[in-house]
Amino acid sequence: MAEDIDVLIMGAGPAGLQAAVHAVRKKTSVVIVGKPENSAIYRAHVENYLCVDGVVDGSEMIKVGIDQATRFGATLVHEDILHVEAVAGGFLVRSETKEFKALSVVIAIGTSKKKLNVPGEKALLGKGVSYCVDCDCNFYRNAKVAVVGNGSAAVDGAITLTNYASDVTLVARELEVSEAMKTRLAESSVVVKDGVWAKEIAGDMAVTGLVLDDDSTLEVEGVFVELGAKGPMELATSIGVALDMETFSYIDTNKKMETNIEGVYAAGDIAGQPFQMAKAVGDGCTAGWFAANYVKKLKRKG
Repeated sequence: MAEDIDVLIMGAGPAGLQAAVHAVRKKTSVVIVGKPENSAIYRAHVENYLCVDGVVDGSEMIKVGIDQATRFGATLVHEDILHVEAVAGGFLVRSETKEFKALSVVIAIGTSKKKLNVPGEKALLGKGVSYCVDCDCNFYRNAKVAVVGNGSAAVDGAITLTNYASDVTLVARELEVSEAMKTRLAESSVVVKDGVWAKEIAGDMAVTGLVLDDDSTLEVEGVFVELGAKGPMELATSIGVALDMETFSYIDTNKKMETNIEGVYAAGDIAGQPFQMAKAVGDGCTAGWFAANYVKKLKRKG
């Protein structure tokens, strides 16, 4: 059963935490879903941010931000987001173990999509190599496929692929997911090869295999690279959020950080350059403030 809330914030970096602070202080119920350590600033050192004296560890700034947001009343769910969809009366968001129905959503989960950086990956992109299970699963009906990754996106993607592919193998050096996801994986038909990693993607005009670092080869027609959490663009476009028309690399917003979907806002790196903490915080302030106002207007309408 999904928990009803006012504002759900996707991402626990500077943009998401600032959005939470401004939204919750307008007396709305706010849940932040994300892993702070996934933020680009978490492992950085900050010295070009206003009022910061000297060099400050990014992880310490994030910790202070979490303390602020939760002290004001926001709730942090330390999990990856796996699914988001528009439903009657709002948006349904599913994380590793929880479900929320929110009246408004702020997308603040960055833009990076990690790559394996192995031979064959770049050359075979679109020829059997994919970074989006939800986008491309339908092309692999009755095929043998492999998913590479240790996190929630890899496990969820592998389970999803069992509805399409004839054989699904998950390659994971060491699974880093919740016990609930491990249980789902164990109950599925996914074959797990743990303790190994991808060394090379084989093929000429199309993928024919995945070479592992123990020198064994999986004969597959598709390789899905799912490192870390579900890709931000996958989550955004799944509810119809429009990207910029020139590069399709970030979410298009107006000055209120509104997207083309009513009730959905974007902030931080996912809303475009410059990729700086100052901009992320400013975006978060604006998005959180207007998301809370949007919720209040909805409630006044009854």
